[in-house]
Amino acid sequence: MSEAAAFELGVVRGISYGLFGPPGRFMPQLRALGSRLTRVFLSWHQIEPQPGVHDWSAVDALLGQLEPGDRLWVTVVSASRWATHQPTDFLPASLPRDAGAYQLFLGALMSRCNGKVAFWQCNNEPSNPGLWSGSAAEYAELAAIFARTVRQADPKARVVLGGCGFDVLGSTEDSEPRRFFDQVLANAGDAFDLFDVHLYDAPQRIPSHIEDARRMMAAHGIDRPIVVGEYGGPTLLGLPELDSVMQSVMAEALASGAPSLDSADLAQQEETPDRLAMRALYAQMSELPPALQMFMQNCPPMLEAKRHRIACREIVTRNLLAMASGARLTLAWNLAPEVPNYRDPFNMMGFLSDKLALMGYNHRDEIARREPAAEAFARFAELMRDATEVRRLETDLGIVAMEITRERGTLYAFWAEADPFAGEDELPRLVEWMWTEPSAQVVDIFGNAREMTPSVDHLSLGVSVTPLFVSATP
Repeated sequence: MSEAAAFELGVVRGISYGLFGPPGRFMPQLRALGSRLTRVFLSWHQIEPQPGVHDWSAVDALLGQLEPGDRLWVTVVSASRWATHQPTDFLPASLPRDAGAYQLFLGALMSRCNGKVAFWQCNNEPSNPGLWSGSAAEYAELAAIFARTVRQADPKARVVLGGCGFDVLGSTEDSEPRRFFDQVLANAGDAFDLFDVHLYDAPQRIPSHIEDARRMMAAHGIDRPIVVGEYGGPTLLGLPELDSVMQSVMAEALASGAPSLDSADLAQQEETPDRLAMRALYAQMSELPPALQMFMQNCPPMLEAKRHRIACREIVTRNLLAMASGARLTLAWNLAPEVPNYRDPFNMMGFLSDKLALMGYNHRDEIARREPAAEAFARFAELMRDATEVRRLETDLGIVAMEITRERGTLYAFWAEADPFAGEDELPRLVEWMWTEPSAQVVDIFGNAREMTPSVDHLSLGVSVTPLFVSATP
């Protein structure tokens, strides 16, 4: 990670760049949102489909889009139909059959990238059985090989430990995912430069999650910067009142084991247990709680609009809470759907994450259409463009108050914490905020702006769940 003072707001492109279709252009669209940082997944089988035979089409398409100032994070997935213990070209990743072959592959990939990658990551969320097929000891072994190879090939690049997700951060101290990461940290504590956390549950839990990650490292004498490799919302993880409904669906979906995630099997669209469970869920859509319906395809327009508003708010709240807790690099999940103009309502992973995409496609299969959250991201990126510090202020006002230090002047952010679904129906809280400047520019994350004049050195602000930004009028 750059040691420069500025924060970095990035966007994950997706989990399968160039795997399910041609590797398209996306960096111009990302730059237009105000971001120069992206994270891309590349798999071993995708690049080396046969021993010693390389397909550089996705890598070259990726590198060909970069301009000076762009920053690239590559998550390398050890998935191969010929080289890993579990044969697949997509997921789950697993340990290589031959460590030497893996090192040759990594060396070839890094040579092709020629120093253009700022961050290299060994697989993703290894404590998740659907993403990693192996033990903690095996992942630690692979992470050590990965780190040595990266550091020899590109000493300036930073090595990122596989992402720590909700299965770890949301579980008890004695849970299996916790024990997994504890063993990885014990055995591969020197195999990473950055600790990656993924933040998808309630935004207000972000500070405790980041502190938890620090404690996990400290237990092994490790002190590394924390980065946010993924965040997004709203998600079902942030609405625990829906747990009982989703638990029954998940139990039915996984009753006969996890489905295959090899691209050939996914393309067949067989009626697997997870798809059957999703069909059953959609069959009773009108009877489900509105907060659950908003995650479903073709939900009522009123619920779709509400979900968009929540997503816009959480672009701000998730970022500022993470930044105030010490994270200086964050990446939103994700830029656009994996496959142009295709959404499968009966795909469970799609159900959980499809609507987090910031952008969609036009009729030419180009990423072109901005969702409301993309507009919010662009506004936030502009507000944060020269920010160097985010500090949470202690108040007795019953709101969240953030002070953002910027080169062009201090920015304040305010919002009220409330239920993510029903909170916008609550009346704003009247807040009197001390203000010594002659006037103030006030704008919310939806772009509604006005100029205010203080009354007796105070601004009177109506603070709701919608983040409000206040700065001195230029």
